[in-house]
Amino acid sequence: MEKLLIINGNNIHDIPSFYDEINRVFMSEEDWLLDQHLDALSELLRGGIGAITAGKPTIIRWDNIDASREALGKEATAQYYLSKFDNTPHVFGTPWIDQQLQALEAGEGKTYFELILDIIAEHPHIKLLTN
Repeated sequence: MEKLLIINGNNIHDIPSFYDEINRVFMSEEDWLLDQHLDALSELLRGGIGAITAGKPTIIRWDNIDASREALGKEATAQYYLSKFDNTPHVFGTPWIDQQLQALEAGEGKTYFELILDIIAEHPHIKLLTN
């Protein structure tokens, strides 16, 4: 039997509120919260922590996904990359950050929302439903 988890896109206004919603939906029975980064999201979706059991079929229904697409779009993504200048330039390097920002501005780079969808798609036991 598949487990159903529901993300409410109306609760997502920026990247931090995305992780607030993820923690609300996936981590409600844990005594710790998921960190706010994409690697942590991928680990969560792999299963074994939070509401997803490793390898077990899971349906994620993302209600009001268009609101999330907008909130996690170009502007939020640019802010995400710009924050890396302040927080971790030694990890990513300024050329990499510049490259990501230029691609985003040119309409060729992925938004944070698109990166999330890519991560979800990497996990074959998860089915994403949207409305």
